Amino acid sequence: MTARITRRPSARRRLAAAGAIAVTGALLLSACGDQTDGAKSGSEGEEKKDATASTAPLFDQLPKDIQDKGVITVGSDIAYAPIEFMDENNEIAGVDPDLAEAIGKELGVEMKFENATFDQLVLGMNNGRYDIVMSAMTDTKERQQGASEDAKGGADFVDYFKAGSAILVAKGNPEKIQSLDDLCGKTVAAQRGTANEDLIKEQQKKCDEEIDAFIADKDTDSITQLQTDRADAVITDYPVALYNELTAGDGELFEVVGEQIDAAPYGIAVSKKNTELRDAVQKAVQAIIDNGEYAKVLEEWKAEAGAIEEATVNAGQ
Repeated sequence: MTARITRRPSARRRLAAAGAIAVTGALLLSACGDQTDGAKSGSEGEEKKDATASTAPLFDQLPKDIQDKGVITVGSDIAYAPIEFMDENNEIAGVDPDLAEAIGKELGVEMKFENATFDQLVLGMNNGRYDIVMSAMTDTKERQQGASEDAKGGADFVDYFKAGSAILVAKGNPEKIQSLDDLCGKTVAAQRGTANEDLIKEQQKKCDEEIDAFIADKDTDSITQLQTDRADAVITDYPVALYNELTAGDGELFEVVGEQIDAAPYGIAVSKKNTELRDAVQKAVQAIIDNGEYAKVLEEWKAEAGAIEEATVNAGQ
């Protein structure tokens, strides 16, 4: 499934719609539309692409094969509002797509998202299916080195955001959960292949009473377990937890408890063999930080708390 970044409705409308989508977990990730809609054909389309590329400040920094095709293919698990999700018009929306659009303008290429399961993204990139991965992926030494199960082959990471984990519970906090220590003996949901799953595993070692872990392929499935009272808590990324607290059921379904846990950088993954593309992406991220487009996107999605000032490479620990 591929999807083109297009202009979307206002942030207020998208936030409200995505809140309902996150609660139900009914994200429609097939049939993302005709990829040829509105495209120019023949020489006219080529002239438009060449004109865009010629005015982009970082186009000449890209590898020749990317310049020739005019597209960077982005692997992503598009079910993680507000970072990336399908909106009510079945279009890609969120922090990552909007940042990618700004990055693409600096590079003079289209950023085309393809949906996949989170724990297969780096493997797919290293097998040539995607050029990069942009999917709220925490930059860690294990992923850099390929020691993580979800990052076989390893990757370099251009860091562009910072977030930790959070505990999301039902409104009113009926189980009186305040910290990871309170999860012992409880049913706790998290997404497979994420740092949040790792938190449950580490906490499990400290518990006298075992955690009943529900590990889902999609974060939306974890949220559904909480909504339907089949889980006592969800561990998810802080911006995702906060987003669900604010939007789900008009703010009446969930709440975030405790402090943000282990804040770390999100990274855009690039193959270790493609340092030219990595460096071009880093320059593009820094450019949108410097020109203010980065701040505009984060403000639109109420994600300013994760802002960084410098686009680093492999800064994760």
